[in-house]
Amino acid sequence: MITIMTPIFNRAYIISNLYYSLLNQTIKNFEWIIIDDGSTDNLLGLVNEWKKESNGFEICYIHKNNGGKHRAWNLGLNYINNEWTFIVDSDDYLTDDAIEKVIQWINQVDNRKEIGGVSGCRGKNVCERIGSFPKGKQYIDASNLDRYKFHLQGDKAEIYRTDVLRRFPFPEFEGEKFIAENAVFGRIARAGYKVRWFPDIIYICDYLDDGLTKNVALKMEEFFHGYTYMIKESDKYCNFPVNYISIGRFSDVAQKKGLSKKEGRNLIEVNALEYEIGRMINSVLKIRNNVRNIRKKRS
Repeated sequence: MITIMTPIFNRAYIISNLYYSLLNQTIKNFEWIIIDDGSTDNLLGLVNEWKKESNGFEICYIHKNNGGKHRAWNLGLNYINNEWTFIVDSDDYLTDDAIEKVIQWINQVDNRKEIGGVSGCRGKNVCERIGSFPKGKQYIDASNLDRYKFHLQGDKAEIYRTDVLRRFPFPEFEGEKFIAENAVFGRIARAGYKVRWFPDIIYICDYLDDGLTKNVALKMEEFFHGYTYMIKESDKYCNFPVNYISIGRFSDVAQKKGLSKKEGRNLIEVNALEYEIGRMINSVLKIRNNVRNIRKKRS
């Protein structure tokens, strides 16, 4: 029913946490596909040892030349036979009842084709949720573009129908090894698919210093074509103020790349007023952040 897919690059030192969390699952109705994006550590030896163990689930290892998580994601989808796919990063792990809960959620929506995915929450631990979820709600049906409206901020733990993910692969730009997941999730939302969001914490993560999440802001200039695509195809369709915040951040990066305002707004296909509002909001946010940092240093 479910495939857990893990793109990985040189994370043999920490992926054991994920493996042991899979061993501890209360239900093992899943397979685990590991997409090795050109690692140079001892990952293969580690996986071969795991395959010898009686772990209760199938492990599939696929190696490719280094090209970025999004290319590993695209390749991995070709090897999945199950109807639902759960992307779990190599430096994260699952709660013991994660798959049991996911199966319960899937059973609620399996016949509702407009629901493209289900999702739990991520946490720093089993008690401390990352992001927000409205109090008193058992679940919320909403697209990724409506998350701000429904107070669903922060990274979540999405499980999507495999055929939906295949319809919306990551674009691949020559020479660029990164593009944010919104480039996929935004297009899925625009196609009319919703996600059923649940408040339960099923996914434990710690944003490592060498991870994509902490370094994403630094990558926008380096991977500018992918960033531009993400803004054009997803973020600008979000509701206020998320849309203008995204446009404003893009304007900053475009300016650093030496582009004029006109060139920047033409790339993401917004008008002059939208672009200027985004720039102003971005300036206000930067001032606010600077003030906060000054106060923190003084305290």
